[in-house]
Amino acid sequence: MINTDTPDGDTAVRDQKVDDIVASGPSGAIVVAGIATAVVIAMWLLFYFLVFLPRGAMP
Repeated sequence: MINTDTPDGDTAVRDQKVDDIVASGPSGAIVVAGIATAVVIAMWLLFYFLVFLPRGAMP
């Protein structure tokens, strides 16, 4: 249960697992940010080529 006390050994093992996870770095967040950036750039390019260029130059 959440409110039960854990022996010190369990806490040490849990802390080691957390330290291992944190040491690996935020690779998942970087991947998500990269995908989001790529999607925004792709949308901008599509808008540019499909809307701005076909309209032509304004007189």
